[in-house]
Amino acid sequence: MQPGFRKALVHWYTRHARSLPWRNRPSPYRVWISEIMLQQTRVEVVRDYYQRFVRRFPTIKSLAAAELEDVLAAWSGLGYYRRARMLHDAARVVVAEHGGRLPADHAALLKLPGIGRYTAGAIASIAFDQPAPIVDGNIERVFARLTALPDNVKAAGGKTIWQLANEHVTRGVVEGQLASALNQALMELGATVCKPTPACPACPVKRWCAAYKAGAADQYPVLPARKAAVQRRYLFALVRDADGRVLLSRREAGDASSLLPGGLWELPHTEQKRGRRQAWATIQGALGATLTPTGKPVTRAHAIMRYKLELVAQPCTGVVPVHNNARWFTLEAAREAAIASATRKLLESIMPVAVSSGKA
Repeated sequence: MQPGFRKALVHWYTRHARSLPWRNRPSPYRVWISEIMLQQTRVEVVRDYYQRFVRRFPTIKSLAAAELEDVLAAWSGLGYYRRARMLHDAARVVVAEHGGRLPADHAALLKLPGIGRYTAGAIASIAFDQPAPIVDGNIERVFARLTALPDNVKAAGGKTIWQLANEHVTRGVVEGQLASALNQALMELGATVCKPTPACPACPVKRWCAAYKAGAADQYPVLPARKAAVQRRYLFALVRDADGRVLLSRREAGDASSLLPGGLWELPHTEQKRGRRQAWATIQGALGATLTPTGKPVTRAHAIMRYKLELVAQPCTGVVPVHNNARWFTLEAAREAAIASATRKLLESIMPVAVSSGKA
């Protein structure tokens, strides 16, 4: 891309960039937290989670010193919980090996748990103003349209996109632009203008866009065919005691017996692969209890990656042995705990005020 492209892009960004909480005082820690949260999650969802998280853990040292369950509780409802676990692991590494400060070196950043090529580049360029390239879905889409890239961006075209991103930031710095502005401007363009359905008339760099000139912006990027969604059904036991408390259980984080993430508090459940009677027996056997249904089941839809789940919660009562991985929670305590998103959705559907995801 020509120097005029970068000049026009950065000029547009300085005038039109959204006001986002992580752009205020963009310390390395705050940039890191925001970039991890924004992975596969919309900005509108991340805003409140980010602000609550950095209030609760204002520094890397405070995050490293926290219990994992507290970190998961602050993350509860944001999904993709592996991100929170890796964030916690990385914070402990930073305290142990880097004196509590994120390293500015791109290679050192890549060695931290949960930090890949994109996140390392984002931290290095936005927090330390180093000419490191970044490619996310937004940037991928921008460059694919600018060059009318004929290749699948998830295959051979991906290498081309990274080369373009590297050229953009390295040449831009030589031309006198800031690496942080160059990369954020690309992300902002993709997020607000060059969206999946493009708003080409509002684009500040359309004069350099090959797809726009060809009247074919909506044909890019070239993506692989989507896999068909897989349907699954899960049966949950909504067990209440005489005091109105709800029973939650917890599987190990590495437990692959469910699509739902382990290590979090959840309503006892199992996948209903055959009949409901067999699934119900599996839940009771795992709890070591006999459960008595007390009302109509509640059904909610839930999505995880390419899976579409039907969540069926059966209200019931029963005497259940309580131990470290099975406890009674008041509704208030459940709301504050590290609960799985599926459990939160089911509890909110029954008790919307008591278990509001908007509180923290």
